[in-house]
Amino acid sequence: MLDDFKKFAMRGNVVDLAVGVIIGAAFGAIVASLVADIIMPIIGAVAGGLDFSNYFVKLSSKVTADSLVEAKKQGAVLAYGSFLTIVLNFLIVAWVLFIVIRAMTRLQKKEEAAPAKPSQEVELLTEIRDALKAQSR
Repeated sequence: MLDDFKKFAMRGNVVDLAVGVIIGAAFGAIVASLVADIIMPIIGAVAGGLDFSNYFVKLSSKVTADSLVEAKKQGAVLAYGSFLTIVLNFLIVAWVLFIVIRAMTRLQKKEEAAPAKPSQEVELLTEIRDALKAQSR
């Protein structure tokens, strides 16, 4: 049974998947930092410090606080501002990933579009063919 597990764990697909997940998590952290530390502050500055995270609806008469953190301590609240912030963050992350993947796809297409240089054998055979054609004329 241990040998079967070892074979399963060391198969190419499982290892490739594990590497993909680890790199994906690291890339996700990079994109999250890009959004949180670079893009969102720019959007906040352009939009006049727009921050939805403190918007909420009081669902209990006990709630008298003006900040979301304090309101949650006092009772039930509908924190729609946090939801809007998370949706906005998701859209920005999705857009950044779209741009990155699109750029990578274009680079791959450029690399594939460049014709490969013929090998020395092919060049030699072409020269021989051309010389034989020239002799037969």
